[in-house]
Amino acid sequence: MSETSYERVGAAAVLKITRPERRNAVDAATALALREAFGRFEADEEARVLVLAGEGSEAFCAGADLKAFAEAAREGVDAEAWLSRFPDGPLGFSRLVPSKPAIAAISGWCLAGGLELALWCDLRIATDDAKLGFTERRFGVPLIDGGTQRLPRIVGMGRALEMILTGRVVAADEARDWGLVNEVVPAGDHLERALEMAEGLAAFPQPTMLSDRRAAIEGAGMPFAEGLAHEAALGVDSLVTGAEGAKRFAGGEGRGAAGAGV
Repeated sequence: MSETSYERVGAAAVLKITRPERRNAVDAATALALREAFGRFEADEEARVLVLAGEGSEAFCAGADLKAFAEAAREGVDAEAWLSRFPDGPLGFSRLVPSKPAIAAISGWCLAGGLELALWCDLRIATDDAKLGFTERRFGVPLIDGGTQRLPRIVGMGRALEMILTGRVVAADEARDWGLVNEVVPAGDHLERALEMAEGLAAFPQPTMLSDRRAAIEGAGMPFAEGLAHEAALGVDSLVTGAEGAKRFAGGEGRGAAGAGV
C-alpha cells in the first residue's frame, strides 16, 4: 500500500498520508513519498494550493514513526547517517518553503512531528475533536522539523514554550483561541472546508497574493526597516495586477467588501 496519495481537486492538490493503522505516523518511506509529492505540487502550475491531510478521521499525523526509528536503532543505524537521507527534513519537506499556499486539514490527533507538519502550512483547519501537542517530550525526541521556529512565530513565545516544554496537548477550541488553528469545524468537515478555502485563494489575482505572502514570510526574520523595503520591492512587481484591480473597483466591482474573505 502506498504511504501517501496525491490528487488534484479543482485548483488544489490534496496530499494525504495514508497510514491510518499507524495514526498516519511518518516512517522513512513515507517521508520520501511526501518529498516527492511536494516536488510534484511545486511543478504543477495549475495547482495553486496544497491541502495536507491524513487518511481517516482518527489522526492527521502522529509524527515520526518511533517504532520504525527504534527498529533502525536496534539494527545499529547511526542517527546522523539516518538523518542525512532527508536533507529537506526528516518528515520529507519540513525545511522547504512552498512557493504557493498550503492548508492543513486536521482531524483527530495532530501530534509531535504531525504538529510540525501542520505548522509548516500557512493555514490550519481543525475538527472540533482535534488535539494538538508535542507529545514526544515524554520520550526525549527532539523537534527537528521546524516546530521550535514556527510555533513561536504563530502563537508567541510564551505559549510556544508552554507546549514545547510541557508537551501539553491542546484541544481544538483552545488552539483556535491561541491562533494555532484558524478555524474549527464539525468532525468530518475539515477537508471540505480546506478545499473551499483553497478555491477562494485560487480565485484571487495570484501575482499580488503570492507577492504579499512572500513578503510576510521572508520579512518575519528581518529588521522592521528591511522588511518594509522588501515588501516595497516585491510589491512593485505586482503593481500591474493592482492597477487592473483598481479599474474593476472603480467600475463598481467589490463595493461594500463584497467577495472579501474565503
